[in-house]
Formats: sequence, structure tokens, C-alpha cells
Amino acid sequence: MTGVLTGFAIIAAIIAVGYVVGRVNLLGPDARQVIARLVFFVLAPSLLFTILADAEVAQLFSPLMVVSLIAASVTFAVYIAVARVAWHRDASDAVIGALSAGYVNANNIGIPVAVYVLGDAAYSAPVILVQLLLFAPLGLAVLDVQQQGRASVGRLISQPLRNPIIIGSALGLVVTLTGLQVPDSVMEPFRIIGAAAVPLMLITYGMSLHGQKILEPGVERRDAVLASALKLLVMPAVAWLCGRFVFGLTGHDLFVVVALAALPTAQNVFNYAQRYRRGETLARDAIFVTTIGAVPVLIVVAALLR
Repeated sequence: MTGVLTGFAIIAAIIAVGYVVGRVNLLGPDARQVIARLVFFVLAPSLLFTILADAEVAQLFSPLMVVSLIAASVTFAVYIAVARVAWHRDASDAVIGALSAGYVNANNIGIPVAVYVLGDAAYSAPVILVQLLLFAPLGLAVLDVQQQGRASVGRLISQPLRNPIIIGSALGLVVTLTGLQVPDSVMEPFRIIGAAAVPLMLITYGMSLHGQKILEPGVERRDAVLASALKLLVMPAVAWLCGRFVFGLTGHDLFVVVALAALPTAQNVFNYAQRYRRGETLARDAIFVTTIGAVPVLIVVAALLR
């Protein structure tokens, strides 16, 4: 369990740096939005391109991918049903809430957990793939349409072609599937640029915490509580049920799928919320609660299944 605690300690330290930067107003009032755009349009696409380009096909397309898909889909469906039917949230807020409930942090927390706890960084690759080539395009398409104020079939179809995160992920997948040997001299700039994505995501998240109270009274508090509960409890439970009784997974394989489902909400969700200016408080609070809460959940999962 030292690996889990080490990974979270590193992340907490970077978030703390961001909080200090925001507290002293080091970068000015528009810094968060500027950094968020830089991450969204340049850094994150480079990072995801390199991660998927370096993955192996057999590792990407495995039962782990299917279990992750099912667990996230069930969690999304539960959140959207409550948010839209019971609470009458609009589509944009419901999408941010659903992503907060089921879009896991497979990069900056998932990779350390995969290395230190699961034994192989490649375990996170299928989760990254299904999230970025399926969940992100669908969610961003809805946010894009809501922002534009009209639905266009052509715009929905072309949306993945206009989203840099999806483009970078798709190009990385093409490299893996075709077996293309990209020279190191070409890949290295993407690796260097992509390496800045995770720290800056965490720093901007830390900056957003200054002057804010987590789960403060308001409309979005119960949304954040629901998303956090689904993320920490329901999604790992669905992954265990699906992995054990549908795919017959046991031992280490079952431990892997449940541990990955127990990861906290991804910082990408907050980046999306900032980009479209919807559900920022909801995303921020869910990330904070699930990042703290994932530690005991992962410890319990490891104790029961490892």
C-alpha cells in the first residue's frame, strides 16, 4: 500500500503548490483560464498521443476495457437519471456531473497506482483509451452543442475532428494499431510537452481551491455528493460484479479492474468544466472528495482482493 500513499502524496504536494500560487495571486486573475486552454489545446493532446502510441494492442483491447466501459456506463446512467429526472439539471451540468461520477483519473493517479500497486503501467492504457475515444467525444459533443445553442448533425459528426484531445488520442491509437515506428527525434518533443500536462492540471486545480469552501451550501453540493458516492462506492462495486460474474475474472485480474474503477475523478473533468464554464464547482468538489476518499477505498480493495 506504500505505492498508493506515495502516489497520492505526490499529487497532494503539487495541488498545494497551486493553492499557494492562487493565494498570493502570482499569475494574475486570468491565469486559470489561460493555463486551462494551454492544457486543453496543447499539453494534454501531446501526453495522450505518447501514452497510446507506446501501448501494446493486446493490452488495450482486453476484458479490462470492457469491464471499465460497463462500470462507467452504469455509473453515468445512474447519475444522469437522478440529475435530469429528479433534480431537473440541464444537459451541460448533467454531463459534467456524470463525468465526475465515472471518468477516472487514469493518468496522474492511475499510472502511479498501476506501477506501484498493480505492477504494470500498461494496465491504465485501456481505461485511457475507452475514456478518450468514447466518453470524452460524447460528453464534449453535448457540451459543445449546448454552448453553441443548436444541434447540428454535421457539427456532431465533425466534433471529434475539432477536439485536440481526441485528435491526439486517435493519432496515438493509429500508431499502435499500425505498428508504425516513429523516430525518437519525432516523439521526444511530444513527450516533453506532454510531461507538462499533469503538473499544470494539478496546479490549476490547486489554484481553484483558494477562496473556496469544498461542499459549501448551494445547488451543486448534493450533485457533488452524489457524484462522489457513485465514483467511490458504486463504480468499484459494478466493476467487481461484472468482472467476477460476467467475465469470470479472479485473483490479480479481478483486483486490477476493481482498483482502476476505484480511482478518483480525473482532473480532465475540471479542465472540461473550465473550458465550457459549466459545473466548475461540482467538478472541483467531486475531484477533491474522491481524491481523498479513494485512498481508503483502494486500501480496502487491496486488502480484500490482492
